[in-house]
This record gives sequence, structure tokens and C-alpha cells, in this order.
Amino acid sequence: MPPEAIAYKLQDPQWCLRQAETIGPDCHQLIRTLFADRVLDNLRAAQGIVGLGKKYGSARLESACKRALHFENPRYKTVKTILEKGLDQAQEIPSARVPLSSVYTGGGRFLRQTGLMLLH
Repeated sequence: MPPEAIAYKLQDPQWCLRQAETIGPDCHQLIRTLFADRVLDNLRAAQGIVGLGKKYGSARLESACKRALHFENPRYKTVKTILEKGLDQAQEIPSARVPLSSVYTGGGRFLRQTGLMLLH
């Protein structure tokens, strides 16, 4: 086998979790979240996320993972975009989401009442 294939084989889910743990708790949580559903399907993404530490450093990767977890989007592309745009270096993460207007949360204007009507 070529060296690249051997290296890929050695980077199993346990390896990814150990590497993420050395980067920081948020990175470790993000990788665990990825592996919570279909481990082998997300293995390549986890390897990629851990690999981003080589280019951007552990501190920035940890910050990007924290931001991705905050927005409940633990994907490779999300973490990579956060790092590319420098959003990991932003002072704060927006904490409050914009509330939906009553158009979306209230009853519809032309809503037809369904179900049984109670007779007195």
C-alpha cells in the first residue's frame, strides 16, 4: 500500500477523538457530535477538521469549533469557512437569535379551525 493509504487507515475514529482532545474540549465535542450519527460516513470530515489545525493552529481551530457548536452546525465545511473568514477571531458570538414575527408564530389569518366544535 502507498504511504498515504496507510496513513489514512491509521486515522480511525479513536485517533480523531484523541487528536481532537489535544486541541481542546470544543473540538473534542464537535468530533463526538459528528460520530454520534454514522461514524464511518463522518470519518473523513473528522479527519479534515483535525487536519485544519496544521494550517490554522490549535487555538483558532478550537475557537472555530466552539462557534460551529454554538450554531449547531458541526460540519467540516462550516468549520473551514469560519477559519477562512476569520470569524473565529471575532470578539463575541451572537447570543440571541432574532425572534420570529407574529406572522410565523401566531395563528394564521385565514386559518380554518379544524376538529370538533364544542356545543353548549
